[in-house]
Amino acid sequence: MWNRKKDEELPPRPAPVQPAPVQQSKEGIPMSTSPNRSFDPPSHVPSGSATIGKAVMVKGQIYSREDLVIDGEVEGTVDVQEHRLTVGPNGKVVAGIKAREIVVLGAIQGNVEAADKIDIRKDAKLVGDIKAARIVIEDGAYFKGSIDIVRAEPAKQPVSQKAPQPPAPLAASASDKR
Repeated sequence: MWNRKKDEELPPRPAPVQPAPVQQSKEGIPMSTSPNRSFDPPSHVPSGSATIGKAVMVKGQIYSREDLVIDGEVEGTVDVQEHRLTVGPNGKVVAGIKAREIVVLGAIQGNVEAADKIDIRKDAKLVGDIKAARIVIEDGAYFKGSIDIVRAEPAKQPVSQKAPQPPAPLAASASDKR
C-alpha cells in the first residue's frame, strides 16, 4: 500500500445529511404556515359575555341571561333584564331595549329601559326615550328623546290592619281648674 503526502489528502467528508423532520399539520396545513390565533377582546368587551360580532345581523328578539355585547346589527327587541348590554362602536341597534345596565358606544334607535344605569359614551348616538335610575351622557355623544329618571322603590313595609289610634287626651290645662 502506498502513503499519500500531506498535501494530497482528500478533503474532509461532509457530515451525513439527516432528512428534515416531518412537521405535524392541522387540517393538512403545516404548522409553520398556520396563523397564530389568539383572541384578545377589545377593551369595550367585558370578559365572560356573549358577543354579536360586527359581521353579524340579527332580526327578531334577543333574550340573554348573561352580559351581551352587540358589535353588529340588531333589529327587533333586546331583553337582558339582569345583566349589562354593551353596544360596541360598530354596533347598530334598531330595537326596544331592556337591561340592568346599558353602555352605548355605537348607535341605538329605539326606546331603552335600564333598571340601574345607562352610559352614552363619546361618539355614540341614541335616538329614543330613556327610562333609567341613573344616566351619563359624555361630551360629544348625540341624544334625541326624553329622559325619565326612576327611583328604586324602597322595600314596602307591611301595613297593619289596625285603625289609627286617636291621640291620648291632654292633661287638664289651668283654665279647666275653676
